[in-house]
Amino acid sequence: MSARIDPPIAMLAELTHRCPLACPYCSNPRELLAKSAELSTDVWKGVFSQAAALGVLQLHLSGGEPASRSDLTELVAAANEAGLYTNLITSGIGLNPKRLRALEDAGLDHVQLSLQGVTTAMADRIGGYKGGFDRKMHVAEVIREIGFPLTLNAVMHRENLDDLPATIEMAQRLGARRIEIACVQFQGWALTNRAALQPTRAQVDRAKQVVAEAIPTLRGELVIDFVPPDYFSDFPKACMNGWGTTGVNVAPDGTVLPCHAAATIPKLRFERVPEKRLSDIWYHSEAFNAYRGTDWMPPLCQTCDRRDIDFGGCRCQAFAVLGDANAPDPVCVKSAGRAVLDDLVEAEAQRVEAPAFVYRR
Repeated sequence: MSARIDPPIAMLAELTHRCPLACPYCSNPRELLAKSAELSTDVWKGVFSQAAALGVLQLHLSGGEPASRSDLTELVAAANEAGLYTNLITSGIGLNPKRLRALEDAGLDHVQLSLQGVTTAMADRIGGYKGGFDRKMHVAEVIREIGFPLTLNAVMHRENLDDLPATIEMAQRLGARRIEIACVQFQGWALTNRAALQPTRAQVDRAKQVVAEAIPTLRGELVIDFVPPDYFSDFPKACMNGWGTTGVNVAPDGTVLPCHAAATIPKLRFERVPEKRLSDIWYHSEAFNAYRGTDWMPPLCQTCDRRDIDFGGCRCQAFAVLGDANAPDPVCVKSAGRAVLDDLVEAEAQRVEAPAFVYRR
């Protein structure tokens, strides 16, 4: 079945790969782009206008750390002028009361603040930045004073998953409206650190119980979104709600991707703005159309009753684990790749001690 191509709802603008933190689970590629490769202010403004014309409603400003760009306020103002709902995805490092007030004046709609841990020792060790936790807590207070709607983004893994109850409590204390409990997805730097980050099955089971109890208790006070670990599920997620259907990513150098990890698939060639218009890339590029719909699917997925639920799962995960982006997602219990994934998880679980982090530098 060929895919009907609707315009994207959201765009993730990765403004820069620069970041003061060095989180070992970062989804950025191992080959980080230098400042000299980043799109200019005027080019980003043009991209935002193109996105709005294409039908994008939500703009997520990310990185790296977007506050590393001195023109962040100007970019937010341009996005606001284009009619886009703006969400700043930030570690908080690089922000201060004056800059946050300027972002408010520029029309920023929402802040999504990352959380590496609930204690100074844990957060600073995971983030690889001494003093980062204290600065983040100060920024969170200013965000609350200004009145920005706040989402707390807590990336969870072996080191901090046992702190999940305290993480939810922190979201309440900071006045967050929503918490995204996102168990680490193994792409980018996280893939390099998989053996150090992979939680145990017992940890995952406890986390599911904590979330199941917290959701009804906090209903109306805190929205809880839980992204469980892929490797301990029986079926894959509908990655990005289907390849090239809902969201579009723009890397710091203007490379346009259907998801943050898509560039790991070597057979695909991705085009760039401003060399080509965003709408042309979205509708007509070979890479975006490679896995749209169901025609590309292997027979197992074509005939599966979950075909239109998970859309074959994650292409990047299939490549990362099996070396074949056309294969069924190895998370799926119906696939031959599941045995490969189980062997991998078992081998890494046998380690007496987790290896040291390879920090994002």
